[in-house]
Amino acid sequence: MPRRSLTVARRRACALALGALLAAPACTLGAPDGAQISTQGANGAPACVTCHGAKGEGNPSAGFPRLAGLGAKYLTEQLDAMADGGRVSPIMKATAQALDPAQRQAVAAYYASLPAPLDTDKLAATAMGRAAPADTGAWLATRGAWDKNVPACNQCHGPGGIGVGDNFPALAGQSAAYISGQLRAWRQGQRPPGPLGLMPAVATRLTDAEIDAVSAYYAGLPQAAEQLAAQAAAPGAKQ
Repeated sequence: MPRRSLTVARRRACALALGALLAAPACTLGAPDGAQISTQGANGAPACVTCHGAKGEGNPSAGFPRLAGLGAKYLTEQLDAMADGGRVSPIMKATAQALDPAQRQAVAAYYASLPAPLDTDKLAATAMGRAAPADTGAWLATRGAWDKNVPACNQCHGPGGIGVGDNFPALAGQSAAYISGQLRAWRQGQRPPGPLGLMPAVATRLTDAEIDAVSAYYAGLPQAAEQLAAQAAAPGAKQ
């Protein structure tokens, strides 16, 4: 083949390859990798595992919540709200803003895909027991406070606080400091109101003591569930 014809053929081949690349779906051009973002960070944002644990289990002693197993839609909405200031979070704001929307969606989907480190059957069983009115946290979680229009937390967040659907995350096992901090954030208008504006309405009707009590209840629920299961399995236990 003459040199000129060979050059033209090469140019045509390059043009075809470039056209195919530009026409390729976005995912083939390098879609964000949620797992990679979680371990390495992106765009200057730190790795999520630094605060939220290697498997998204959280760090209760430091107040960093569990992410594993929470809904992708919920996590994406929270990252978006932190980025635009709708949810006030001095720690997370810069991280959320550093990630673009596609990266926020990717990392949210990754954490949603991880198994929650909870036994949901055991947790759900705790809701079957009777709460004493004096046990403020358990009473609010399972019975509510209807005298001031506060429904039971379990009505939305599931029996034992295991979480329900896209809008109501799991509460069981999150640290008391984290839960109480979020309830106070709703009270102060520092978080988006969520479905039907339920959470600001609930938070403003609870006293500080009630917020602390129900937060401590959910924080200690996994341990309580294990104890309840052990008692039920003990020899001589009523069936």
